[in-house]
Amino acid sequence: MYELPDRILIARELTGAFLDGPWTVEGLSERGAGCLDRWPSWITALAMTVTAVHRSPPADEPARLTALIESFLVQRGDDGQPQPPQLIRLAVPLPARSPQRRPPLAHDWPVAVIESVPALADLLELSPGQLAWLADVRGLERTVADEPLRNYRYRSVPRRAGPPRVIEAPKARLKEIQRWVLREILDHVPGHPSAHGFTRGRSVISHAGRHVGRPVLLALDLRDFFASISAGRVYGTFRTIGYVPSIAHVLTGLCTNVVPRTVWEIVSRSAGEDARRDGSHFGLGRRLATPHLPQGAPSSPALANLAAFGLDRRLAGLARSLELSYSRYADDLTFSGSGRLRRGRRGIEALVAEIARDEGFAINLDKTALRTRGSRQTVCGIVVNDHPNVPRIEYDRLRALLHNAARDGPQAQNRDAVLDFEAHIRGRIAWVSALHPAHGEKLRAMFQRVDWR
Repeated sequence: MYELPDRILIARELTGAFLDGPWTVEGLSERGAGCLDRWPSWITALAMTVTAVHRSPPADEPARLTALIESFLVQRGDDGQPQPPQLIRLAVPLPARSPQRRPPLAHDWPVAVIESVPALADLLELSPGQLAWLADVRGLERTVADEPLRNYRYRSVPRRAGPPRVIEAPKARLKEIQRWVLREILDHVPGHPSAHGFTRGRSVISHAGRHVGRPVLLALDLRDFFASISAGRVYGTFRTIGYVPSIAHVLTGLCTNVVPRTVWEIVSRSAGEDARRDGSHFGLGRRLATPHLPQGAPSSPALANLAAFGLDRRLAGLARSLELSYSRYADDLTFSGSGRLRRGRRGIEALVAEIARDEGFAINLDKTALRTRGSRQTVCGIVVNDHPNVPRIEYDRLRALLHNAARDGPQAQNRDAVLDFEAHIRGRIAWVSALHPAHGEKLRAMFQRVDWR
């Protein structure tokens, strides 16, 4: 039997979930389990008890339903696990409302209207079973050994220091659905003005532009940015947007993932014994073993920005109080200002780390750097000492490549066997032009002298 505080929280959350959809044993079971981090063995029996006592939803008397659920948990609330199931979000008392009516929203964002989970399945042109499979409501991705039965493909990318980066690429159908969520929901929800990554109208150039010509620049990095954003925070984002618990849970399932144990074991072996001893390697494995934002899903960057809204708001306030500039591009945090930033560096770093910890993130201390005007100041690879620009060595190498390509032919310069080398060079020139138009014009003129046939 669960302890009293656990029973109360679970009963309150299940009350809201039960009242937010069809009053059937199957519907109650799925919505109830959707609020918990596992499918408890007693959930179907509870749904049968509730529908037997209440032939229709007691929407006007939710307290009676909560009391019934708590009484059931006193008698049968044990699924053989050492700990009770955890709520995907912290339960709060829910106001009485008709399950057929959407709650009033405190915003006018033109997000997709989704009245129920079956309606969401219709919008996505899926059957209820297909939707449940893609949302992985029973957490099967973690245990399935056969790749064809998974919703994601996995690969690891080595890093100079720390554990490898694990890319979780959704398969075609799930990727299409995540793009729908991005297009119909997330693109309409504004992020914080300090967030420049993956945001319409902002870019890495606008991020770097906030810090041009400043005497001192402080760069920090968030550790395991996507993996550290749990399903609970994603669920809270969809609830904040205005979706009822059952819909928010399914949307969360569609946009989060758990890396299979076998995949992480392969990644760990490839990383080597020294890496496995590193604490950050263990921490990443633990995050990937629980529902989180997958790095590689099209919906993850926008959800990450919304999850980091509180972090941006607090760090922007800290920067204002210290007369500094602040912006964030994905996991890169940048502050800039006067010599005061250099003198107070340790204290500022400690405050940023504390705020990040409060908001569920962690600073990667190995990647923290302070740069003054006397050195090359870069923000996400862009030099910002006087104006946004590419590093001089990058520009000189591109000029040399074009010079040699005009003399000896482009194929002799394609040492990495890039498939469309001409388009690759066009892209590099476009990047230089975006930062320094005059340099871009010179490179384009050299490009025209190359025989690309």
